[in-house]
Amino acid sequence: MTTADPEQAPARGTTAHPTERVAALRPAYQADLAHGTDRFFHRRRTDCPWCASAALRTRLRTTDLLQHKPGRFTLDTCEDCGHTFQNPQLNAKGLEFYYRDFYDGLGEERLGKTFSARTGVHRKQARSVLPHDPAPRYWLDVGTGHGHFCTTARDVFPSTTFDGLDHSQGVELAERAGRLRRGLRGELPELAPRLAGLYDVVSMLHYLEHTTDPSRELASARQVLRPGGLLLIEVPDPRSRSARLLGRWWLPWLQPQHLHLAPAANLRRRLEALGFTVVLEQHGEAHDPIDLLAAVWLFLDRLAPREDAPWHPGGPPGRLRRVLRPALLLAGAPLLVAAMLLDRLLAPVAGRTGFSNAYRLLARRTT
Repeated sequence: MTTADPEQAPARGTTAHPTERVAALRPAYQADLAHGTDRFFHRRRTDCPWCASAALRTRLRTTDLLQHKPGRFTLDTCEDCGHTFQNPQLNAKGLEFYYRDFYDGLGEERLGKTFSARTGVHRKQARSVLPHDPAPRYWLDVGTGHGHFCTTARDVFPSTTFDGLDHSQGVELAERAGRLRRGLRGELPELAPRLAGLYDVVSMLHYLEHTTDPSRELASARQVLRPGGLLLIEVPDPRSRSARLLGRWWLPWLQPQHLHLAPAANLRRRLEALGFTVVLEQHGEAHDPIDLLAAVWLFLDRLAPREDAPWHPGGPPGRLRRVLRPALLLAGAPLLVAAMLLDRLLAPVAGRTGFSNAYRLLARRTT
């Protein structure tokens, strides 16, 4: 993962009208796209990055269904170990381009509201650690964003000191806002040597799937944990039945941001090889009941003309586009409501029926 160039992103707190902000960003985006999107990718792999098997099959071809930035993306699955990965994978330029204005910039307000509203999810994630360490002293949340998880986890662990690590400058804002003791900006593998053995708990909540080398991240997490410390991981489950049934409309595919999706068995074995003992595995408890609602929304959003964005050529949307989008979304409202209700109805049995869209592992460093 990378973040936007601060010189290309609008300053926080700007009072510019959204149309003006988009217009200001358009020249840089159009310059980036002038030579196409092929330059944003590494060469295609012929082997699995998890087990090195050459038995690969194409699982999914899709586009950017959230921001609608140009480009096409392919996910391959290893027939031997089940690892699913983006192939070809985005390179550094591609990661910068597709992350730009997603979590920060134009997308910051929208994503900030989404994450800050997930208090219940964050509390469940934090409470999964409680039986295994009721009072950790120091906790590092990797991929913390604006530190919203740490704010909620502090209610569960009032005596714990929380630090956060992230690529974006949101982690620095979180420190200034008091959500973190320290906001560390950068890559865990690069920062791990100076953080070695400092933490009782490290959390990676929907983080590993964004990384270019998950195994390296796990090794770095072991390095910053003290002996006996706990590693909390939550990731999308590529073996979810919802993923098979919904295809490209399954939200956790999240292309192009998600680079690697490992089945639980793969992650367990890799953790054990690194000197961890898995003490907890949860599926139903990690399920987020939004699959059908998100699928309907993504489909309607694909049909409806989008609002203006700097990666789209031309100027602001005309009157027809401005009218058509809300009209289509209004017509689809009954489908959205039905999908939401069905998601909630099925949630209690998602784990037992294989429909859980995520899983959670808690592992203790034993060596």
